[in-house]
Amino acid sequence: MTSLDAFATAKLDALAAQSLRRDLVSTARSAGTVVERGGRRYLSFSCNDYLNLSHHPAVLAAAREAIDRYGIGSGASRLVTGNHPLYDALEERLARLKGAEACCVFGSGYLTNTGVIPALAGRGDLIVVDEWAHACIMAGSRMSGAAVHVFRHNDVAHADALLTAHRAAHRHALLLTDGVFSMDGDLAPLPALGRLARAHDAWLMADDAHGIGVLGGGRGSSYAFDEPADVPLQMGTLSKAIGGYGGYLCASRPVVELMKSRARTLVYSTGLPPPVVAAAIAALDLIAADPSLAEGPIAKARLFTRRAGLPDPQSPIVPVLVGEAEAALAASRMLAEEGYLVVAIRPPTVPAGTARLRLTFTPAHPDQDVERLADLVRERVLGNVS
Repeated sequence: MTSLDAFATAKLDALAAQSLRRDLVSTARSAGTVVERGGRRYLSFSCNDYLNLSHHPAVLAAAREAIDRYGIGSGASRLVTGNHPLYDALEERLARLKGAEACCVFGSGYLTNTGVIPALAGRGDLIVVDEWAHACIMAGSRMSGAAVHVFRHNDVAHADALLTAHRAAHRHALLLTDGVFSMDGDLAPLPALGRLARAHDAWLMADDAHGIGVLGGGRGSSYAFDEPADVPLQMGTLSKAIGGYGGYLCASRPVVELMKSRARTLVYSTGLPPPVVAAAIAALDLIAADPSLAEGPIAKARLFTRRAGLPDPQSPIVPVLVGEAEAALAASRMLAEEGYLVVAIRPPTVPAGTARLRLTFTPAHPDQDVERLADLVRERVLGNVS
């Protein structure tokens, strides 16, 4: 065994001993919420396709038409020849939906955050970020070279204290948060954070990956409150409720134009394939045409939580905290035996001692299965958590 293989094997053995080793499992998804794994079919509650648009006939038809017209790949980065004509239509629809002047589409959500944040902040600047922000926000923050300070989750007063203590010593400041937190499903207090950012001349950026399409009539987390939040940097993805792949930043026109020149993950990445962009356009058209679509996922999540005895959800994401990693894996295995796919989430994705089942809901989940799953969770999972 080489030293490299010995190193990798020891790392894997250590992870396995802590029930933290990961393995990829081939999963075949079809229309609706049924998946196939290892020759067995399950009803999945572990997919972010919140509106079931990844298999919608109009979305599939748009992708097929784009393949016939433009081919399967973009062929180059957007700044070379990969900026095919569909990009303009997609960015116009996203900007309109989010109430922004302009939009810039990236290859993924991770590429968006690791491109946008370093393009806006560098040495001599300040970043204040929620402790539960997505890993790609943290990665973009560290990559920027700015001074990074982390505030307690959704604690506006703590964020205020950090800005008060550090803002004056820095040229520019970014205030970063998820709009909907991916592991807990709760919302950031965006209106309050918007006011705080203005008071300190900071730029608020919210990651709306899990908000677009399912909150605020489909417009996302910035529109989920009684008052629209002032979020000048609205970032998100096309891979959850939109049903496809990609990321975006909606902002003022000058900011968007800056991204096209300075966001390294845009400049040095191949453009999205034309059928992926066409599919996203079709999905956004469906959302814009029927804002009531956004109500379905949360309604199903609420049916589950009330039956299971959990707090009402703020989004389609419902966490069931179990504690230790092995306990979460055991709960996931039990539900699989009952025909439900509910994947266990373990550290380092979540803090130690907070391993959980992360359930997501769509309009296609049958009520009777939502209720049966809630009964199983209440009686056989929550009943065993001390």
